[in-house]
Amino acid sequence: MTDAPHAHDDHSVDHGPAETSFSYSADDEIRDISEVPAVELINTVAVHLMSAAAVKLGLGDGPDATRELDLDEARKLITSLAGLITAAAPEVSDSHARPLRDGLRSLQLAFREASPIPDPIGKGPGEKWTGPVT
Repeated sequence: MTDAPHAHDDHSVDHGPAETSFSYSADDEIRDISEVPAVELINTVAVHLMSAAAVKLGLGDGPDATRELDLDEARKLITSLAGLITAAAPEVSDSHARPLRDGLRSLQLAFREASPIPDPIGKGPGEKWTGPVT
């Protein structure tokens, strides 16, 4: 047998394990994202921010969760999340905004609890956008 590419019944050429039949380009990504409704994108981004903030608050699932505590990073994520939710709420239905607000509030309260020196009421992460959280 030779080292030539193997021909298949469908007339494609097997280029070996280093190359796959999947080709990816920015055009594919743009085309795919264009089909996703805005509310779904907003929810997806919000959930990613919530998850990242929870990890930075030491609330992750792993055995090292408390070692991942980083209040500075959590503050940035929560504040960004609050801005997103506040801006997006009028654009999405209440059925979408309400759970996002609830998750945000939970993170804000968890941040206050995790802080060795809690921020004054109204000065915590995201409270510029949400108002005081108690």
